[in-house]
Amino acid sequence: MKRTVLAPAKLNLFLDITGRRRDGYHLVNMVMQAVSLYDEVTVSLEHDDAVRIECSDKEVPCDETNTAFRAVKAFWKYTGLPPQGVTVRIQKRIPSQAGMAGGSTDAAAVLYALNDMTQARLDLSGLVNIAETIGADVPFCLYGGTMTAEGIGTILNPLPDMPEAFIVIVKPKGKVSTAEAYRLSDTVGYSRLKNADKIVNGICSGSLEDMAAGLYNKFEAVVSLTIAEPHIMSVGDSIKDIKRRLCEAGALNACMTGSGSAVYGLFDEEDTADAAARQLSQWYDQVFTARPIPHGVRFR
Repeated sequence: MKRTVLAPAKLNLFLDITGRRRDGYHLVNMVMQAVSLYDEVTVSLEHDDAVRIECSDKEVPCDETNTAFRAVKAFWKYTGLPPQGVTVRIQKRIPSQAGMAGGSTDAAAVLYALNDMTQARLDLSGLVNIAETIGADVPFCLYGGTMTAEGIGTILNPLPDMPEAFIVIVKPKGKVSTAEAYRLSDTVGYSRLKNADKIVNGICSGSLEDMAAGLYNKFEAVVSLTIAEPHIMSVGDSIKDIKRRLCEAGALNACMTGSGSAVYGLFDEEDTADAAARQLSQWYDQVFTARPIPHGVRFR
């Protein structure tokens, strides 16, 4: 028995870090959006008790550190069902270490598939309970759509659908781990000077222009700090270059997503977005086009 799930990427329309708890978890204020760039995750039940992860991207670890592996283990633990062997095959399209929740959405896909195949009959809130034990972005990947996130990223509230937009996503070669980005953010403090009002108001009024004017990601400034390691500062330079090129190509605005290093631009016309993607492909290998979607993981 097997199921194939389309697992969408997410973008951060707004990301501020507002504090750090005593247990080390960071507090955030975010607006997140699911987009039509998908990993394809096929989950099969086997007749043994082994968990196997296979991935088309050779740089992705396929051991117990993979979020899909952890999702399998967390599902059996939460449901109390007798564990079965599971094979997870991941066709990666979402770039790794991009700030687009590629690992989290794969984990959400595994939970979604296992819930159906085992007839565990968990509702969405039950799946979210499991998801929270795997990673902060995994609950959002189950819901998808447009949502605010607070706390450590798991206090989610839905917003109206984002206005129609055409999105160009560019992933430079450099990588910034989430741990590195948060470590640097600790050095600059957490004065809360930004808010997501422009974005939320733009979404609620259906104005892409107003929404685009409010794009913000605190990590953008962090990766450009002079105290950062040279490889991180190099990523910061790439981010600035990509943002400039996207805006020159007609984007209403551009922003980094998550802890990076992917950058996206919002366009109000499809032809302009397609032309921008072709232009950026001259300088960067990983360039994608997408649109906002109102859902999370779904069966193919």
